[in-house]
Amino acid sequence: MKVLAALSGGVDSAVAAARAVDLGHDVTAVHLALSSTPAALRSGARGCCSLEDARDARRAADVLGIPFYVWDVAERFGREVVEDFVAEYAAGRTPNPCIRCNERIKFAAVLDRAVALGFDAVCTGHYARLVDGALYRSRDAGKDQSYVLAVLAPWQLARALFPLGDTVKADVRREAAARGLGVADKPDSHDVCFIADGDTAGWLRSHLGSQPGPIVDARSGAVVGAHDGAYAFTVGQRRGLKIGRPAADGRPRYVLDVSPVTRTVTVGTAADLDVSSVSTGRPTWCGPAPALPRDVVVQLRAHGEAVPASVAAQADGGLRLALASPARGIAPGQTAAMYDGDRVLGSATIERAVAGRSVEDNS
Repeated sequence: MKVLAALSGGVDSAVAAARAVDLGHDVTAVHLALSSTPAALRSGARGCCSLEDARDARRAADVLGIPFYVWDVAERFGREVVEDFVAEYAAGRTPNPCIRCNERIKFAAVLDRAVALGFDAVCTGHYARLVDGALYRSRDAGKDQSYVLAVLAPWQLARALFPLGDTVKADVRREAAARGLGVADKPDSHDVCFIADGDTAGWLRSHLGSQPGPIVDARSGAVVGAHDGAYAFTVGQRRGLKIGRPAADGRPRYVLDVSPVTRTVTVGTAADLDVSSVSTGRPTWCGPAPALPRDVVVQLRAHGEAVPASVAAQADGGLRLALASPARGIAPGQTAAMYDGDRVLGSATIERAVAGRSVEDNS
């Protein structure tokens, strides 16, 4: 099989490409240039896609003895991922840029080009498993990336290879060292790849400017503070509120809602964060669309706990997920990934979270 291996410059993609070679595939490596200023995209273990990463990717391809190319997708990445990120925060939503990158860059722009060039599949270092065309969680629960792949359609999964799905990260690093890959001990990248210093609020401020407004207590309606931009806050946030006066009960406050139109950030107690159900946009199913309603397990954040839920179709084509136990820190713009055990059924973007007690509490 003719395989295009996406090499990020990290250890995971390098070992994934090596395993594709071992399987006898005709492998070509490609590194994606995602920025017109790559030197600014890495700071230690933060960020990615820098000149250093490109050099590391090339060295890995040399060790494996496979052809290496660099594809410039900076313009599309800027439009589809970076600009989308800014627009979503400006609208009071919380996006996941890794999901957008998989959906619109790696398994759209790159896969489309690969197929046009005669490749059969794209190989990546994601921690997830493919079994008979179905997407499953990886063996390494701590590294599982099925959540950010739950936006992929069946035709995209049919042309994907995830060779690391049955391996834990420690074994991947040992294998990389045994193969003589210089990235064996390279730190994993963290946070948003195009915000190398990790200061998301500061980065957004540089793009959206100062937009001052009030911080309001949900229960009393009193103004308890001020901010420079509602876009810098997300539901569930506790740090950085800079509220001068304590809550009446002396407990910490958390962000409950962000309204960019009125520039208002609403805060309340931890209990006020409890969500009993969410409404979503139209789903993407990773396989045949399941009959609804049905019981699922849903993950509502990239590193959030999965909780049992009942999913039903809505008249607008979206979904309603009634949660069996309350979830916290759920914001519009996040992705709801649905599972049957470890198998990924599909995903949908959260449009609205409904506060209240869980289904079990109301029974």
